[in-house]
Amino acid sequence: MFGGAFGAAGSEVVIEEFLRGEEASFFALTDGEHILPLASAQDHKRVFDGDEGPNTGGMGAYSPAPVLTPALEREVMARIIRPTVDALRARGTPYQGVLYAGLMITNEGPKLIEYNCRFGDPECQVLVLRLKSDLLSALMAARDGMLGNFDLRWFNDAALTVVMAANGYPGPYQKGSEIKGLADAARVEGVEIFHAATEARDGRILSTGGRVLNVCAVGRTVREAQARAYEAIARIDWPGGFCRKDIGWRAIAREAAADKPLP
Repeated sequence: MFGGAFGAAGSEVVIEEFLRGEEASFFALTDGEHILPLASAQDHKRVFDGDEGPNTGGMGAYSPAPVLTPALEREVMARIIRPTVDALRARGTPYQGVLYAGLMITNEGPKLIEYNCRFGDPECQVLVLRLKSDLLSALMAARDGMLGNFDLRWFNDAALTVVMAANGYPGPYQKGSEIKGLADAARVEGVEIFHAATEARDGRILSTGGRVLNVCAVGRTVREAQARAYEAIARIDWPGGFCRKDIGWRAIAREAAADKPLP
């Protein structure tokens, strides 16, 4: 930064607390006064397995995030989300919409890294797969100040998504490579495929961007959802693309530890 890479914006830096822990995301909906907690998720930002390589827009996600226990979710609502909504209303600028809290779960509890005023990508994909209720009705209730009398229902299943990206991403990548096998992949039980950067041309599906597909699946556990997602990916014929092979590894390790019999 001091070398001039960011111009005048890099002439000064502010050094804050270094947060050690595990990242997680928590989502809530507010009408400016009432707050409806939604769900948690965990993204995988690094491009390669084992959380190696440069940061990306997100290579996969799952929900719920076991690291954010129900007790920690209540703490996030009381110490982070609620004070934010109250402060915005108190200064005359009430916020209506989605609050996406990017958190670090430290030894001292959850700490806020950032807010986003959106559902997130690829977090949104796993949230909507778990939502039983109509999302549009919830958004309209937030707009109309009616969240105090509103609730949402969620499936107990876990949801997981794997991002398939064009070779070279997040660096230079080529567009226009053909993707085959999508119909066969979509036949895997519990699988839903969202297109992020594709186009249909002359009866073919072609890539048009960096992060191209979201191969999603639901399951009774994160492990089951992961297995279904990667079974679907194995049916996709796309030499011009790649994905991480370990999405959900933290949650799966926790599930394995929970199933391990006590000595």
